Amino acid sequence: MPKRALISVSDKTGIAEFAARLAAAGYEIISTGGTLKAISDSGVDIIAVDDVTGFPECFSGRVKTMHPKVMGGVLYRRGDSEHEAQAKELGIESIDLVVVNLYPFEETVAKGITGDDLIEQIDIGGPTLLRSAAKNHKHVTVICDVKDYEHVITEIESNGDTTLETRKSLATKVFLRTAAYDANITEALSEGKNSALVLEQGLELRYGENPHQSGMFYQNYDVSPGWKVVQEEKPFDQTQGKQLSYLNILDADGAWNLVSEFSEPTAACIKHANPSGVGTDSDIATAFQKSYDADRLSAFGVIVALNRPCTKEVVEKIIEQKIFAEVLIAPGFEPDAVELLKKRPKLRVIEVTDPQRLAKTHRTMMGGILVQDTDTKVLTKDDLTCVTTVKPTDAQIADLLFAWHVCKHAKSNAIVFAKDGITTGIGCGQTSRVDSTIIAARRAGERAKESVMASDAFFPFADSIETAAENGIVAIIQPGGSIRDEEVIAKANELGIAMVTTGFRAFKH
Repeated sequence: MPKRALISVSDKTGIAEFAARLAAAGYEIISTGGTLKAISDSGVDIIAVDDVTGFPECFSGRVKTMHPKVMGGVLYRRGDSEHEAQAKELGIESIDLVVVNLYPFEETVAKGITGDDLIEQIDIGGPTLLRSAAKNHKHVTVICDVKDYEHVITEIESNGDTTLETRKSLATKVFLRTAAYDANITEALSEGKNSALVLEQGLELRYGENPHQSGMFYQNYDVSPGWKVVQEEKPFDQTQGKQLSYLNILDADGAWNLVSEFSEPTAACIKHANPSGVGTDSDIATAFQKSYDADRLSAFGVIVALNRPCTKEVVEKIIEQKIFAEVLIAPGFEPDAVELLKKRPKLRVIEVTDPQRLAKTHRTMMGGILVQDTDTKVLTKDDLTCVTTVKPTDAQIADLLFAWHVCKHAKSNAIVFAKDGITTGIGCGQTSRVDSTIIAARRAGERAKESVMASDAFFPFADSIETAAENGIVAIIQPGGSIRDEEVIAKANELGIAMVTTGFRAFKH
């Protein structure tokens, strides 16, 4: 008996070519509806599911593959004498390969479609077939992703069948896919009151926050974080450097999100999830030098992020200045830079291949999960309201916006001093805003003079304004909205400091 494949797909990309190669390898092909037409139109012989089951599709296509001659052909155990005898008695022939991709429910939700039209995009037979074949993967190959066609058909053409390892891997992928599919249906039908995360590609980490804690990294299923270690296609498969730790990934994420705020070449040095220095320039190597010079004392065991491909000049600066960097993350690495990085074999190098940020962030908390929209708000000059008699200059406005976007990525309470596209002092993670201002001033020293200041939230008192003036700050950006705004603005006017408000807070906890 020839092997048989059942194919029923919504996404018909590449299916005709795949079916043709299956047929050439000796498979009989069974199909339904639009898939049957797409394959037969390409000249491949095909058997309709109706001819296998002896029963027509019905209820507007809601029932077509859920029949014992289909499900039994997928599920019975080969080599089991009882199952084999029952299959023969009932006239059930084996189905050895199942190819199904599901109704596009997620895409339908994204289009804003609701009601009965949305309900009709809930696939029933597809997940049932996939799960059945995945359960019986010892004997049956199952495909739910068009990207797997080539690997599967190559194995079949070379060996006559897929390997057990391949079938198990494909089965695992199916259960991830159906779990995510059901989770998306649940969230849509409950209007967001219920939700679930489906995670994949677990990576064992060097350790958690501390060496005595174990750690793992998972990526969201079907939402690639877009990271890979240089010269490797798989996320975080390292060929250079020590194994990534929990904090390496946490800091790398924060560093990348920070530099992603800026359209101009920008570099950031991150320590313990907070920026120690950030710099912008027309040249990424100069921007990196600015970010390092902003606070050399803190930049030890640092995470370095670039929003431009890493050049040889950046790596030379790291090596020549003997900078101890834990991670270097960028959207690409020039060949000369990759070669030079071999001189720092312990340095973890991460390339961002997909710069898209997730629409929502998730944090585990109190036995549950907190979910919020990602803060992607980018302020422009038009968003600012000047509330003081003194007006900021154009150059000061540019620095105010620069400082604000850095401030978004420092732990609250956050204060950032900046001048000429470089942070001069950062104070963050304190229990009072004036303490953060004092820390920023101490780190800035003489560089505070003529700098601007950003605050991630309003000033509850005028004391931070006084501290800023004492250290030479000339302009301030803050959200506004305090019950003491008048007092704060009056103090800025008294001290001759320009102040603009944003109307937006930028807390980060």
